[in-house]
Amino acid sequence: MKSTFKYLSQIILLSCASFAVLANVNLVKDSGFVRAMPPSVPSTAAYFTLANTSDELYLSKVSTPVAKEVQLHTLVEENNIIKMRQLQQIKVPQNGVLRLHQGGDHLMLIGLIKPLDLNQKVPFTLTFSNGQQLDIILPVQKAKASNQHHHHH
Repeated sequence: MKSTFKYLSQIILLSCASFAVLANVNLVKDSGFVRAMPPSVPSTAAYFTLANTSDELYLSKVSTPVAKEVQLHTLVEENNIIKMRQLQQIKVPQNGVLRLHQGGDHLMLIGLIKPLDLNQKVPFTLTFSNGQQLDIILPVQKAKASNQHHHHH
């Protein structure tokens, strides 16, 4: 059942990407969320999937009005310890998909202006290496269970 759902969601994503080409837009957000955190925690993470229907480019900057700073991050394992590292940019493959997810590349929202509420809609502006910008909105949700290594921020 999971594989059927995954297959169908990929078809829908590709269909959306096809419509984006017709509309002269080459980036389409599929899904995503901002991780809900206790009110006392000043930072959180955000995850999403983005389809690119054109040439390779790089996500180089992200901003949101709900945090003082947004950083691009990845997780790496060194000596059996998972560590978070800031990235200058994240590759968006040619005719491919960028997946920011728990246990991998993600956004860190640092210095939240105020605590985020569950189901709140958070706006982001993504800036790419070619100068293109994309505005997206992600809901605040509890972290999904994952079988992968995952790191609490």
